[in-house]
Amino acid sequence: MNEIISTPQDCINLGRKISNKLKPGYIVSLEGNLGAGKTTFVKGILKGLNYKYDVTSPTFTLINEYHADIKVIHIDFYRESSSERWKVIGLDEYLYSDSIIILEWGNIVKDLLPNNMINIFFEHIDLNKRRIFSDNELFSN
Repeated sequence: MNEIISTPQDCINLGRKISNKLKPGYIVSLEGNLGAGKTTFVKGILKGLNYKYDVTSPTFTLINEYHADIKVIHIDFYRESSSERWKVIGLDEYLYSDSIIILEWGNIVKDLLPNNMINIFFEHIDLNKRRIFSDNELFSN
C-alpha cells in the first residue's frame, strides 16, 4: 500500500478499504507525526467493520474498545511511555486477544510489542496531503 490522500474523507475511505483484510488477532501499528491522520484512518477501519458510533482518539484514555463486526482495541502510547505502567494495565492481555488491535505511537514502547505487527506509516507531504504506506504483503493487491 502506498497512497496519497488529500482529505480526511480520503483517509476514512482508505481505512474502510483495508478493514476487510483485518482479522481477529491482527496487531496494526500506526506511526506518524501528530495530525497525520492516524485516528481518522481508524474511523475508516471501524466504519468498514460496521461500527455506527463515534470513534475518538485514546490519547487521554489510553485504550478504547469498540464492539463492531470484530472487536477492535485502539491503544495510544503517546502520553504514557512507561513499560511498567503498561504491564500493570494489562497490555499483554489486549495484544494476545481475539480482537483487532490498533496501536498509535507503538514506536514509543517497541520493547513491549510483538515483532509480527502490521506497520502502517503516515507521512505529511504538505498541509493537506498525506502519504500512507505499508510494505506488508497483506496490502500488496
